[in-house]
Amino acid sequence: MKDELLLKQYEALMQGVDKEISILSNTSAFIMDMMEDVSWAGFYLYDEKLYLGPFQGKVACTLIPMNQGVCGTSAYKRETIIVENVHEFAGHIACDSASNSEIVVPIVIDDKLYGVLDLDSTSYSRFNEDDKEFLEGLVSILIKHLKSN
Repeated sequence: MKDELLLKQYEALMQGVDKEISILSNTSAFIMDMMEDVSWAGFYLYDEKLYLGPFQGKVACTLIPMNQGVCGTSAYKRETIIVENVHEFAGHIACDSASNSEIVVPIVIDDKLYGVLDLDSTSYSRFNEDDKEFLEGLVSILIKHLKSN
């Protein structure tokens, strides 16, 4: 129920926004405001590699090769990945040494990889299936607004 309300609030926030940078920036800010225990929320956008897009949080890695780290693996496989302990994820790219768990949701528009939504937490096992469902719902709204630009 709470997640449905948040998705409706997010949909309302995106109404009438016609600039990609504004959509992505407010999306990362919305996530940081509405989700507890998130230390970083933002985007890596695809252009042969993943490059840093709008985000909220500490300074981040600028480029991530495909199929490397959690973001590159999610982008390559085009599937959401939840990592309970990033220190046990083979090839994890530690942009913030305080990060302990992560969830990454791929963004695919018209069968083309656009990028990924990446969230980190300093807590272990922070993200779960409910978060996955919520964030995938948010990304589907995001895609609708990105396509209309």
